[in-house]
Amino acid sequence: MRNAFRIVGFLLAVQAVNAQQIYLHCGNLVDGKSNDVKQEMTIVIEGNKILRVEKGYVKPGQSDRLIDLRAKTVMPGLIDMHVHLESEVDKDYTLQRFVLNPADVAFRSTVFARRTLMAGFTTVRDLGGTGVNTALRNAINQRLVEGPRIFSAGKSIATTGGHADPTNGYRKDLMGDPGPVDGVINSPEEARQAVRQRYKEGSDLIKITATGGVLSIAKDGSGPQFTDDELKAIVETAKDYGMHTAAHAHGAEGMKRAVMAGITTIEHGTKMTEEIMDLMKEKGTYFVPTISAGKYVAEQAKVPGVYHALVVPKALEIGPQIQETFRKAYKAGVKIAFGTDAGVYPHGDNGKEFAFMVEAGMPAIEAIKSATSVNAQILGMSDKIGTIEPGMLADIVATDENPIKNIKTMEKVSFVMKDGVIYKQ
Repeated sequence: MRNAFRIVGFLLAVQAVNAQQIYLHCGNLVDGKSNDVKQEMTIVIEGNKILRVEKGYVKPGQSDRLIDLRAKTVMPGLIDMHVHLESEVDKDYTLQRFVLNPADVAFRSTVFARRTLMAGFTTVRDLGGTGVNTALRNAINQRLVEGPRIFSAGKSIATTGGHADPTNGYRKDLMGDPGPVDGVINSPEEARQAVRQRYKEGSDLIKITATGGVLSIAKDGSGPQFTDDELKAIVETAKDYGMHTAAHAHGAEGMKRAVMAGITTIEHGTKMTEEIMDLMKEKGTYFVPTISAGKYVAEQAKVPGVYHALVVPKALEIGPQIQETFRKAYKAGVKIAFGTDAGVYPHGDNGKEFAFMVEAGMPAIEAIKSATSVNAQILGMSDKIGTIEPGMLADIVATDENPIKNIKTMEKVSFVMKDGVIYKQ
């Protein structure tokens, strides 16, 4: 009988702890939906969800927890639609493919993931790795590792010699002949097989490299690399399997083909023309500009020995153009989604993208919404993340200053809550 009372007492104690609510007193609140900054608000959290959002500083109950953010600006957890958590490009990047084992990549990825979360990005879309990115997603979901919620593309899909061909730059006897299992295709049939393979491996979406790229050890940085039929097969098969699609694209022709095929997002978009902008508006295609990566590679290309000789001229040509392309696309009315290409530049610096967007003409509130409610919509998560309102997951971050007045404060997030758990305060 005594043991029974102990068990009942323990269960009641657990219930009491679980019933504890967290009250956030917010000096300013950007909710991710409206263009207004609300003042003196209270967010009430129970478990991993937002229970209420109330005007004024509501007094918590005796057993509840109060977090004072009255000197802060509070907003939804940020979403970066273009990261590569497996790596970080440096002067040894090309060598790392030959000296790092999958376990080495995995351990390094946990450091990059935590750095990203501490920067206020509670959700990311990982657009291409070896498959470690998908395993990292699972480890974070199981709370074995601290990091953002990940939507993983697994291995990017390319054509032979294309930007995401994993054997670019290899010695001939090491190149082999990678195929759909490795993410390399050369026909509509192989394109479908590659998509199905990504699904089999647990990918959440499909990433393709529609044109040449900057950092691949290949001469061409912008030419088209898929046929219309291959692109159509990829997009159609991805839809069949419930996945959206993203296309790395610098050059106009490859970009146009991807948009016509029904791709969901265009990444980088460096040489986007007015014709393509009109097509994107017609098709509802989103533009993920990655200005941060463009600026970073352009700077690094001027430092001798950082990049391979084939990379340097591409970085010097393409990098400086992206911000201007973004300015034109935004002004033309193309839908903008926030994404940075973190991994091409140091992880954790994702917040710098906001200032680049504002610098190019986007109002600060729109830049923040592009990294919250807009991105949540693309991910099919609008009912869970991207806004601060009752019923949403408690993904909440705060900055020391009001970003509408000083957008650079987005580079110094001082409070991070993800899924109701506080990671930074």
